[in-house]
Amino acid sequence: MSARTMPCDPHEIGSLFLFEKLSPEQLGRLCAEGRMERFDPGPVYVEGDPATCFYVMVEGTVVLSRRVGGDDVEVSRTSQRGVYAGAMQAYLGDRVPQTYNNTMRVTEATRFFVLPAQSFADIMQEWFPMAAHLLEGLFFGSKNTQRAVGQRERLLALGSLSAGLTHELNNPAAAAVRATATLRERVGKMRHKLAVIAQGSYSREALASLIEMQERTAERVAKAPVLTPLEASDREDELTDWLDDHGITEGWRIAPTFVQAGLDTDWLEQVAATVADDILPGAIGWLNYTVETELLMDEIDDSTNRISHLVDAASQYAQLDRAPHREVDVHELLDSTLLMLSGKIGTRVRVVKEYDRSLPAVPAYPAELNQVWTNLIDNAVHAIGTNGGEGTLTVRTAREGDRLLVEFRDTGPGVPESIRSRIFDPFFTTKPVGEGTGLGLDISWRIVVSKHHGSLQVESVPGDTRFQVLLPLTAPETAPDTETEATTTAETTTAEESA
Repeated sequence: MSARTMPCDPHEIGSLFLFEKLSPEQLGRLCAEGRMERFDPGPVYVEGDPATCFYVMVEGTVVLSRRVGGDDVEVSRTSQRGVYAGAMQAYLGDRVPQTYNNTMRVTEATRFFVLPAQSFADIMQEWFPMAAHLLEGLFFGSKNTQRAVGQRERLLALGSLSAGLTHELNNPAAAAVRATATLRERVGKMRHKLAVIAQGSYSREALASLIEMQERTAERVAKAPVLTPLEASDREDELTDWLDDHGITEGWRIAPTFVQAGLDTDWLEQVAATVADDILPGAIGWLNYTVETELLMDEIDDSTNRISHLVDAASQYAQLDRAPHREVDVHELLDSTLLMLSGKIGTRVRVVKEYDRSLPAVPAYPAELNQVWTNLIDNAVHAIGTNGGEGTLTVRTAREGDRLLVEFRDTGPGVPESIRSRIFDPFFTTKPVGEGTGLGLDISWRIVVSKHHGSLQVESVPGDTRFQVLLPLTAPETAPDTETEATTTAETTTAEESA
């Protein structure tokens, strides 16, 4: 940065709209405490540096930019006299971090009236005490409102997720309860059957053969193949015929259970060859109870595993027992969010995962990224719902240079070009009244851009809408401030509009 100090003329700065109502004495004090500086083309200050000065442009051209991911994105360019930027929040003192919220550079030789931040703060408090109090109230009130509404957005999402999780947990829990009740009944019948067998005239060799066949049948159940409906139907017919031919009553009731267990007529022939004809019906009944018991235990095992998996997913989603900032595998976060939202997604939306599993872990705030995934998936499902209710949600990950891409693609009607530039604005929503707060995308943008130094963008045509999140593969040199980063957009609006 090359700058040259020049004499300060009270009449010149008094011609700027910011100071035109000041008295000669006040203009004199400004010139006494401030200075006039001429900057050659190049940077004047850099985003993130300590905010030491308040700048008012007298002549030249100024450009303001914000850092998005690894890029500097231009947000304003003007040659209007009197535009201002820099330490505009100095009057708030140490209640907020006093750093530059943007980068300012000039494209030609440009003159500024430069006022030290402390002088600016003192003058604001002394000359405009009422305005300073109003601005403080506006700043902190807006911040608190955003925090409260953001919290409401998170609670709404949590309520939706809780309802979905309850529904998802209820299904396997109910299945386990039903299977347990049926298992109790089957075990009771097995005990009765065992008593009948024990009272019968079965030889020691016949009982040993029957027990061996029972063990082999249980092993067969564990390795049962998956059949198509047509294959299962054909095998049921074959087994029913075999059972009828061998004098087994109600073979049509037993056949579906045997088919589910992977048994066929060859297996039944082995049973018939092992036991005598007079005990074959009893042996088949005994094996039927064995098969039913094994299938019921498998159902209980599947149900309890499903419950455990859902609880693990909920823990992964909430990140309650994890460090707030750490290196994470985004695929684990995506899978837990998709599972948590499976009730809302429903069966009419097909979910396709196109993951690049070779991607490395990235430094992130996982709980907040899960909130981003929740908002984007919820919007995609809602969009598909407005387009007939059926469609496809594709979640893709890939590497793009030094950043990791997470893309959510839906087959909904698309985002009209007329509103595309507004979808990240606070309180803007296309959902019906009562269904959306208009903060989901705004919060997502703040989390991705401000907190993770990434980018969030959208590409949309009817039938193909893509929200793309780009996250740095490595952590920034300085960690973001968790309290203030989320409000930088609102805090810098005045400066950027002025400049």
